[in-house]
Amino acid sequence: MSRFKTLMFFTTLLLVSVLILIAINLTEKRLDASIKKNNLYFTGQIRNAPPIVVFTTVAMGSFRGLLADVLWLRAASLQEEGNYFEMVQLASWITKLQPRFSGATAYLAWNMAYNISVTCSLPEDRWRWIQEGIKLIRDEALVYNPADPSLYKELGWIFQHKLGNIMDDYNLYYKNRLAMEMEQVFGPKPDWQLLASAPRDNSALLKVIPNSAKFMELLSKSKYESLDKLFEEFKKRSALPPDFINLVDAPRITDLLDNYFRALWLRETYKLEPALINSINNKYGVLDWRTPEAQALYWATKGLEKTLGHRDLSCERMITQALKESFVSGKILMIDKEKFERIIMIPNLSVVDSVKRTFEEAYENNEKQSTFLSAKLNFMQEAIILLYNYGKFSKAAEYYKMLQKEEPGKYRATLEGFVMEQWASEVRDASVKKATDIISGLIFRSCYFIAYGDDDAALASERMARYIYNTYQLSHQDTQVRVGLASYREIKNTATATCIKSLPPVLAEILKSRLQEDTARKNEEEKEAKEKEAAGKN
Repeated sequence: MSRFKTLMFFTTLLLVSVLILIAINLTEKRLDASIKKNNLYFTGQIRNAPPIVVFTTVAMGSFRGLLADVLWLRAASLQEEGNYFEMVQLASWITKLQPRFSGATAYLAWNMAYNISVTCSLPEDRWRWIQEGIKLIRDEALVYNPADPSLYKELGWIFQHKLGNIMDDYNLYYKNRLAMEMEQVFGPKPDWQLLASAPRDNSALLKVIPNSAKFMELLSKSKYESLDKLFEEFKKRSALPPDFINLVDAPRITDLLDNYFRALWLRETYKLEPALINSINNKYGVLDWRTPEAQALYWATKGLEKTLGHRDLSCERMITQALKESFVSGKILMIDKEKFERIIMIPNLSVVDSVKRTFEEAYENNEKQSTFLSAKLNFMQEAIILLYNYGKFSKAAEYYKMLQKEEPGKYRATLEGFVMEQWASEVRDASVKKATDIISGLIFRSCYFIAYGDDDAALASERMARYIYNTYQLSHQDTQVRVGLASYREIKNTATATCIKSLPPVLAEILKSRLQEDTARKNEEEKEAKEKEAAGKN
């Protein structure tokens, strides 16, 4: 080979090598970007993984991807055919084969909670699919990806949007079922500080039980035999069995056991840490943990806690939204344990300042994004109305002054004028039926407050109902013959009778008794007024 040909040959090889290196570099950058976007990492980084995950990652190696593709195709085929029986197992297998592909798990969970659930006609079937979607993220994906904020956001979104929103026809069923489950675990009035300080395992429990040796001897001779079997019985009853309580005959020990089992139940089944719940309550105000919004707030907070740097825009948005919804309707007054068709929720007014502060913090922490500022202003308007409606007039005035400072010159009316205008706008263009429904709903709510002993809220609801009634009648006085409402007394009597029928017997009797007392008091006041008037004339 001549020198020229040799030079050309090596030059060509060099150029080809350079081109190959450039191509490899570009491909590597694209792969790195894809890995970062989809949270794809080497599976060997997983620690403390279940045996099945270790087996699939080591034994199958790169063939895991091929098998996962086959399962994806199988899942898509089943869904097109409307055959969903294998979907839960397929989703679990796919998650185990691709444990680091959190995007795939999020999609599978969303698909079960949203797409598959709505194909079911029965609410209990829909609830089952929603629960499977929650479990896929909560019980599997987060075990393999504990620092992935997107998974916490997706899990919180199912609670906040699917369960907490009203878009699904069976949203009342979901809210009731969630509330019942949670109440079964931690009771109607949990002491979160006690639950947070409860022992974490059996050995820790025995260290704090007085005379633990004697206790274990009593337990072994009972029909429950061990702490684990006693725990299983506790979960069936949501309480310690009466025969065991009588056997131990030590309130201090049974109280310890009750708190321990409830905390353990929360951690094992629902992956909720009582200590974090207690911390959230201390930060924002005591939340009703039977509500979807509180659950969404928990998972978003957990996401920030686990994320590097404790910053994630999606989780921060969820915290502000969930906390705001907790203010609007974050306390459950009554659940329907039989038909799951009604749930009475009222605002959690105690968190109002926390909501405002959280919006402000999110605004400052995220380069002053205007969406957080707009959300804060909208919240303040809504807060003023709710505070006023529930008799918190001084707090409503405080927020109205702050709103006027936030947007100078925009709000010139008095507080009462602002509130009345908001009330009136609800029914100004409403039909007779809609206006009647709004007024009846307020009276209905007032009756519930009376039954539950919240007189301030009852008075505020009644006052609002009367105002809306009078405003509607005045705005339609030229067409009273055609569109006039029934008398206020008739609407009130109907709504009150409906409320009495819907209440449990005990509460119905309380309501009837309170209403009779109120009627007697008003009659007495009218009698005294007439007597004074007559005495003045004489």
